[in-house]
Amino acid sequence: MHVGTWGLAAVVIVFVSWMLYTYLAPASWKEWSRAGVVQAFIIAFYAEMYGFPLTIYLLTRFFGLDLAWSEGGNLWVQLTGKPMAHMVSMVLGYAIVFYGATMVVEGWRAIHKARTEGRMVTDGVYARVRHPQYTGLFIILFGEGIVHWPTVVSVVAFPVIVAAYTALARREERQVIEQFGDAYRDYMRRVPAFIPRPKGAIRQEA
Repeated sequence: MHVGTWGLAAVVIVFVSWMLYTYLAPASWKEWSRAGVVQAFIIAFYAEMYGFPLTIYLLTRFFGLDLAWSEGGNLWVQLTGKPMAHMVSMVLGYAIVFYGATMVVEGWRAIHKARTEGRMVTDGVYARVRHPQYTGLFIILFGEGIVHWPTVVSVVAFPVIVAAYTALARREERQVIEQFGDAYRDYMRRVPAFIPRPKGAIRQEA
């Protein structure tokens, strides 16, 4: 049980924030505002996970549910009454987080290499999805904030973050079209924006 371990909360918040700004570094004030939403998610989420279980408190205080703060306040344990639910949600959630993080890193490497060469990137992870870094972010937040440790903050903030970064992606695509024209329009017709297509579809094209 790690309720009240604020020192650990601070360490995790700093580390996760560093990862966020390393691989999803904002380029303009509008992007900073969107990153700020994710930053608020990170602070509130880990403050609840390691500090005070706000979600459990709200459910017991305002909805009259008889929930104990065992397993650090993990909601799945409280709802199912099974301590094993924490382990299951953690393993499944972190598997999803790992997949999303891999996508973010692959996308970051590919796009930075393409920018230095002044070319449009359509291979690697970009052959499967047009916005792998944003898709990876969505997957990470889903795995950690919905599957592993759902909270009021994470459930409410998740669709807000998805909407904010979807709007950012649309704006970025308009800029890329101005630079690459029909080549990027053709790429948009072939590759989905956020839901990765299976690798088999790529092999069939080749």
